[in-house]
Parts: sequence; C-alpha cells; structure tokens
Amino acid sequence: MENSENFDANELIEVPLIILFFYFCKYTNYKVLFVKKNERYMAEINNLQRQGFASKFGVIAATAGSAVGLGNIWRFPYVTGTNGGGAFIFIYLIFVIVIVINVMLCEFIIGRSAQKNPVGAFKKLAPGKHWHFVGLMGVVAAFVILAFYSTVAGWTLEYIFKSITNAFSNKNPSELSSMFDTFKSGNFLPVLWQLVFMGLTVWIIISGVQKGIEKYSKILMPLLLIIIIILDIRAITLPCAGKGLSFLFNPDFSKVTGNTILQALGQAFFSLSVGMGTLITYGSYINKKENLANTAVTVAGIDTLVAILAGIAIFPAVFAFGIEPSAGPGLVFITLPNIFQQMTGGYIFSLLFFVLLLVAALTSSISVLEVVVVYFVEELKMVRRKATIVAGVLISILGISCTLSWGAMSGISFFGKNIFDLLDFSASNIFLPIGGLFIVLFIGWFYKKEFTRQELSNNGKFKVRYFSVFIFLVKFIAPVAIAIIFLNGIGLLKF
Repeated sequence: MENSENFDANELIEVPLIILFFYFCKYTNYKVLFVKKNERYMAEINNLQRQGFASKFGVIAATAGSAVGLGNIWRFPYVTGTNGGGAFIFIYLIFVIVIVINVMLCEFIIGRSAQKNPVGAFKKLAPGKHWHFVGLMGVVAAFVILAFYSTVAGWTLEYIFKSITNAFSNKNPSELSSMFDTFKSGNFLPVLWQLVFMGLTVWIIISGVQKGIEKYSKILMPLLLIIIIILDIRAITLPCAGKGLSFLFNPDFSKVTGNTILQALGQAFFSLSVGMGTLITYGSYINKKENLANTAVTVAGIDTLVAILAGIAIFPAVFAFGIEPSAGPGLVFITLPNIFQQMTGGYIFSLLFFVLLLVAALTSSISVLEVVVVYFVEELKMVRRKATIVAGVLISILGISCTLSWGAMSGISFFGKNIFDLLDFSASNIFLPIGGLFIVLFIGWFYKKEFTRQELSNNGKFKVRYFSVFIFLVKFIAPVAIAIIFLNGIGLLKF
C-alpha cells in the first residue's frame, strides 16, 4: 500500500512536468538551441544509427579512393620499369584476381557483419577471444602509415608550387636531382607542406562519412580519372610513344625472376590497402543491400586501371625523351620534371601530373585517418570532431619526425634506417602482412561458414557460386602468399 501511494504521488508530479517539457521544446527555440547543439552527443549516447555510405557510387568512389593512391602513380610505374614491363603486369593481375580480391572480401565481410571499427568488429564477432589485437594492429598500422605517407604527399604540394612557378625550366637532370635533395633535406618547407596536407585530410574527415568521405570521394575520384586520361592522350601523341606502350604491354618472360614474382605479389597486396583496417572500416559503412563481391571486383578493377593508366602516361614520355624506364623512385620527382620541361605544353602537363599525385594521395589519406578516428570514437568514446583533431595532431607529430629524416633528424637511425624508412619498413613488411594473414585466417578457419555465406549472399538474395573457391583460396592459398610476402619483407626469404 505504501509503495502504491508513493507511485501515485510521483506520477502526479512527473507526468505534468513531462508534458510541459514536451510542449516547451515543441513551441520554443529551446529544442533548436539545446538538441541541435548536442545532437552528436545524443546520437552517440543513444546509439541511434551508425552512419554509412548513402549511395552505390559513393561506396565505389570512397573504397576505390582508399586503394588508389601514390602507390599506383608513383610506385607502380617504377616497379614495372625495373621488372620488365608487361610480364610484371601480367603476373600482378593474376595475384590481384586470385589473392587480393579475396582478402578484400574478407575485410568487407568482417566490417559489414559487425558494423564496427576494426577493434570493435573482432570483439563483436569473436567475443572473449584475442582476435581484437588483429584490429588494433590495423589501427596502429594506419597511424604509422599516414605519418610517413603525409611526408611524400607534402612533396607533391611543393612540386605543384614548383610547377606553377615554372621552377623546372632550363634545368638539367643533375640540377633537378639537386633541387629535390635540397628541398627534401630542408627543415621548414617539407614540414609546412606535410602539415598543410594533414590539414586537408582532417578537414574532410571531420565532416563525417557522408558529408566528408563520400562527398569528397565522389569529387576527387572522377577528377583523378579526368586528369590521368588527359595525360595519357598527351603521352601517346609523343614521338616514339609506341615503344613505351610496347614496353608496358608486351610481356617479356625472359626477364621474369623470383624477385619479379615477389615484387608483383607485394605490389598487388599493398596497392589495394589490405591489412591495415581501412577496408574493415569502409566495409562497416557499406549498406546491407550492396553486393560485396561486385564491390571488391570493381574496386580492384579501378585500382588496377589507374595504375596502368599511370604507366601509359609515363612510359611513352620516358621513351620519347630517351630516359631509362628503370629510373627507380626518382622517376616522379626528378625524371618526369626533366621530361615535362622538354615537352610542348610541358608547363600545363607538369602541373596536371602533380595535382594528380595530390588527389591520389588525398583519397588514400582520408581512408587511413578514418581508421584511427572511428577507433577513437567507438572505443575511446570521443566525439568525432575531437577524435579527428586528436588523431590528426598525434599523427602530424610523428609525421614531422618522418619529414625531418633528411633534415634536422637525419642523424637519428634505428637498425640502419632513418625514422621515415623505419616506419615505412615496419608498416609495409610487418604490420600489413601480419594483419592480412590473421584476417584471412579468421574468415577461413574461425568464422562460421554460414555467416560468411549470409554476408556474401545478402541473406540469400544473391547466389554465391564462387563460395567454395573463395573459402579454398582464403584457407590455403592466401595465407601462404601473405606469409611469403612477410618472410621476403623481413629478409628471411630470397629468390
């Protein structure tokens, strides 16, 4: 009886107050001032709905953008050039089809099944186990990668400025090489451009998935394709362009060695951003209506297409001006400026090329930063704006040490490597291969096959005739291939 009386008394007080508060919010600006100001907090606290990509084009643009980066336009051409051209591309394509697409699918499955960041995804799919350390490794890899990646991206900004000011004019190859080395070893400009690039990345990410990542990916990816096609058209109209195209597309298997195969396997693996949590994160934003297999194939196709188009833009010009196609990493910042200054319309095409590099770098950097940001939001309970700023600042601090690896901090080395090379080596040869290995082991051996089939078929909506082949490749072939990459990367396996 006493409890009943207490309940009635409380009800008499609470109900009118609730009604008054409701009408107060409805008919005044209080709702606008209070609710809108705090909506991001309310959404997170109440877990109302996790943002995802709004359209299929957005999915493809963002995910392809995460894969397409400096590796396609900077690394792919010189690796192709040093490994015999067309034969390398043929082997590369085989590895993309047989191995890398399936690793991508594994990450998509984990991300979309859990709808969480890489760490939270493994916690949800394998509760009570230690698989979440695989996700944590991906977050650490993303953090480290963006630190040194932003250094190289900063170089592209400097070279855009040099293109605008026509700084390459009347410079011979030796002078261009000295120009690059002098800039790289500076203590102010390289850091400034690195911070500007990080600022651009933070600015996009801070707006969220749909208004940030998706919106700008839908602008940047078409822009990238337009620029590279313009460069291709100019390249194939140069004298002796046919020799460059022949080098690129006619396989010469007599030049194939064990190292060629390892290089092709490594390039295929790293080019598509597998193993660092990016595709798990983006997979968590993919709508349940989307066909994951089609998305993976499309992304791999676009990534490979951009890499080949970059080769078409570069090799005809290399042969037209008598440059060695195996020029190495200096191909972009030393060799190509030399070519552009000799080319009719070179001023415009130089500017377009370095803008292309910047766009490619930006589409990748936003995906890498998102891995860290969504971890901070979901695991450390930060609001997105704060998480983005904190992640951006911390990565920039580490990035500055990378940028100064040829300047003020050039005397600092670990295991014979400067800070930039150490972080590059650690991410590329340790974090990514180990992360990728455990991801395929998780899907192949731990996660239930029926759950994998449900995710691939969208709960029976699509037929997955390839399922048995997929499971076989993920269980047996992909782990062996990734283990080979890892052993080669740390120097224990050489051909």
